[in-house]
Amino acid sequence: MAKRRVLICGATGFIGRNLVETLARRSDLEIHAMRFTRPAYSVAGVTWHQGDLRDVEAVNRLVPGMDVIIQAAATTSGSRDIVKTPYIHVTDNAVMNSLLLRACYDHKVGHFVFFSCSVMYQPRETPWREEEWDASQEMHLNYFGIGWTKVYIEKMCEFFSRLGVTKHTAIRHTNVFGPYDKFDLERSHVFGATVTKAMTSTTGAVTVWGTGEEARDLIYVDDLVRFVELSIDKQTKPYEMLHASAGHSIQIKDLVARIVAASGRALRIEHDPAGPTIKTSFSLDNGRALHVLGWKPEIPFDEGVRRTVQWWKKTFSP
Repeated sequence: MAKRRVLICGATGFIGRNLVETLARRSDLEIHAMRFTRPAYSVAGVTWHQGDLRDVEAVNRLVPGMDVIIQAAATTSGSRDIVKTPYIHVTDNAVMNSLLLRACYDHKVGHFVFFSCSVMYQPRETPWREEEWDASQEMHLNYFGIGWTKVYIEKMCEFFSRLGVTKHTAIRHTNVFGPYDKFDLERSHVFGATVTKAMTSTTGAVTVWGTGEEARDLIYVDDLVRFVELSIDKQTKPYEMLHASAGHSIQIKDLVARIVAASGRALRIEHDPAGPTIKTSFSLDNGRALHVLGWKPEIPFDEGVRRTVQWWKKTFSP
């Protein structure tokens, strides 16, 4: 049987790299990895390509001949940029995904997998199901731009799926954490930033922005990669929009305490009320993903923290 040719866009990023390293071990897939400015890395059997996904000629050079496109390329960052420069998440992401979706149709690609997000959801106590959100609902002010950009791309996936050429999967995932995440303090999300603070603190303290009472639903990256594998192996309908999450939220102050505990260091936790924060708390229901793909999260939060801290020590410690 011929191998399916899989192109992973954004292969030098956090999710992309985890996808490359896992899918390259499969004997039934031929893995192609796309990078933009960051250098390639060595993984056995992986073919590398360079290109700018905002360039229509580059996209039409990369896509032909592929059976599956996994779109993990995106402009992303943490709360500071979302609050201070929210426009950086809108234009590039809209352009690159629009070009990819059209190219998949033109070149008859079998399956397109898109990483959406969960920022369109408002805070509430019970987990959200996919069918409970609609376009009449307001989004958190800080997420307005990126949230509607993601919804637009989801709808573009649904639109192209109706043309009968390419199957599409839109994954509304929550905060992802694990090895290869951003760990610099300027661009990282709360998890990566906290790991770096805990592992590098020279003051005996870790500073948390805000009160830490807001909560996040965090999914370990291996669970998300397994979700992608199941989608390309088992999805039958032309279009699916599915949740991928831990299914419950954890308060930031608890998250920080558990990362500090995993670091093995005796550190105080201090709060900076002036730091940029986004006060929203919710979680997602994974029932549909279980029904459609047989998927549910398997890695407990503390185990994911342990694995990530262990990886951080091997990667960054002198």
